[in-house]
Amino acid sequence: MDASRNRHFSFHLHLPHRVVSLLAAFIVWVPIAANAEPSVYPTGVTRYDPTKAFNSYVVFAGADKVTRLIDLDGNVVHEWKYNAFPGKLLDPALTGGHLGHVLVTLTNAEGGGTSIVPGRAAPAVSKTIGELDWDGKVVWEWGGDKAPGGAAQQHHDWQRLPNGNTLILANLAHPVERFAQPKVLDDVAYEISQNGEIVWKWIASEHLEEFGFTPDELKLVRNADTPDYLHVNNLSVLGPNHWFDAGDKRFDPENILIDSRNASFTVIIDKKTGKIVWSLGPHYPANELVTRSKRQLPRPVDQISGQHDAHLIPAGLPGAGNLLVYDNQGEGGYHPAVLAVTGGSRVLEIDPVKKEIIWEYSGENSGRPGWTFQSTFISSARRLPNGNTLIDEGYNGRFFQVTSGGAIVWEYISPYFAKSVDPITGRDVQGNQVYRAQPVPYEWVPAGTPHSEKAVTPPSLAEFRVPGAP
Repeated sequence: MDASRNRHFSFHLHLPHRVVSLLAAFIVWVPIAANAEPSVYPTGVTRYDPTKAFNSYVVFAGADKVTRLIDLDGNVVHEWKYNAFPGKLLDPALTGGHLGHVLVTLTNAEGGGTSIVPGRAAPAVSKTIGELDWDGKVVWEWGGDKAPGGAAQQHHDWQRLPNGNTLILANLAHPVERFAQPKVLDDVAYEISQNGEIVWKWIASEHLEEFGFTPDELKLVRNADTPDYLHVNNLSVLGPNHWFDAGDKRFDPENILIDSRNASFTVIIDKKTGKIVWSLGPHYPANELVTRSKRQLPRPVDQISGQHDAHLIPAGLPGAGNLLVYDNQGEGGYHPAVLAVTGGSRVLEIDPVKKEIIWEYSGENSGRPGWTFQSTFISSARRLPNGNTLIDEGYNGRFFQVTSGGAIVWEYISPYFAKSVDPITGRDVQGNQVYRAQPVPYEWVPAGTPHSEKAVTPPSLAEFRVPGAP
């Protein structure tokens, strides 16, 4: 978190929470030293039960800025020498049947922008983005002169639409009336045609009165010390769902769902009018996290903070139509949410009409302390066809599949570390953080692409030793 947000938090959090929050921000850049991890640990696949996992590929952009497709034995079956925010392999139904196409960042431009770390200016913003085929050939690109300000400034999310257009989340640095900052880093959504024209646009600052802030909270928003006042981190199209089929027009399949990390809300945007037609947060049915003794399900949604990857589970999957969200339990809110000293992150499945939690995952669901599953920023969760959920615990570069009962049936630690500069100390550090992991069905890539389904049984931790150690 930046110094300005620290000052804001110091008035609202007791010292232990502020210390934890500071540590969490530091963890982002030095995951080995600052998190409660050993300095040496295995990378790659650490466990895999092919009989219980949903067997597929996974695509992700590593800390080394290469986008890779792996099988569940950790074998790299394909890669593209491009970064992506996030790496997204496209459903062939959206590419005219072409297999193995991905969205990536093509070129960067120096300058201010959003970052995976909330409130921080990125060293570079995307200048051009594009679609690559399996062989790495650019088949579509956008940015440069066709983009506002001469750069795509895409961040956090994008989606190919059935009509062939591309919906992206982007930044727009501009002055906004009644804000303390001379220019805010606004979140915008653009729908871009195949020939590069913006055919639809939505700007967050034009809808401040619709997000559910009280007058006092709205004053805090407008006087935020960071230009990145909302830090919207995901954008998805609702798609076909039973809520709309039953007559609830808020869930029109063309409507768009976004969430704000800094303000801890999730909303649905009516595509036709641009108005907010559904929201969860910034005030929740239960504003504080429930105690263990009250965690029966279903129950009203309790306090979510700093969430990521909110989306409706697609039709055809278990839980279809419900909201799935990675609740980071990281810094967020105007006023800031009080965070648990020994807390962890959660994955929540929510009935969006009743606003009740109907399924959740925390570290305790796997028989471990809550704090063993934690990423206070980035991260994702995706429902799989067999009812499992693929989770990316982002700042540790850890992906894993859990059953509905919490059993871990596949686990992978990204071995791709890269140097970055710690934003607090200015020191060079190494990290393997991964923003998002996407499950990819075998049939989405060209025939003949290899994959392995060899079981991996983890050793007893009490007996596991580095070779040569007693």
